Amino acid sequence: MAAVIAMLEELRGLAPLTAEGAAARFSAQDWTPGGQPRHGVETSWDKGSIGAWIQTFTSGTVSVSFAVWIRDVDESGYFDDLEAVYEQGEQALADFLPEVQESPLAGHLIEAEPTEADRDEFIALKKWTLDARILTAGVIQQDTDLPVMVVVALEEPGAA
Repeated sequence: MAAVIAMLEELRGLAPLTAEGAAARFSAQDWTPGGQPRHGVETSWDKGSIGAWIQTFTSGTVSVSFAVWIRDVDESGYFDDLEAVYEQGEQALADFLPEVQESPLAGHLIEAEPTEADRDEFIALKKWTLDARILTAGVIQQDTDLPVMVVVALEEPGAA
């Protein structure tokens, strides 16, 4: 998790947060590119068991996401006990949150209220503002045949 905290600290220093700037910071911090360039910018990165992605949306919003815990579906393509997997994800999130809240970022974090869209997307989450950006850590499963993950996302809203 230290690699994620270190990258969040690096990304906090970028003004504005851009895909190009984020990719340069990943490269400088010895993350391995995943071979997913978009518009000439590497968008997929790995370090140890952590994956990271850079997304730029048509609105101009830039998001850098980290998958810090993943539980893949079983051989059937689903989970035998989905609630148990959600509980494992919630525990992984609970284990990760103190690392964020006790990091050098702590003095810059302001707790934010999750939106209805956040509550629809995440199983459990914690949300802050970090300067003018949004930092979200949560448990997510985007579809029943996809993994359950604990993700951390730093997003800089676009000027749309």
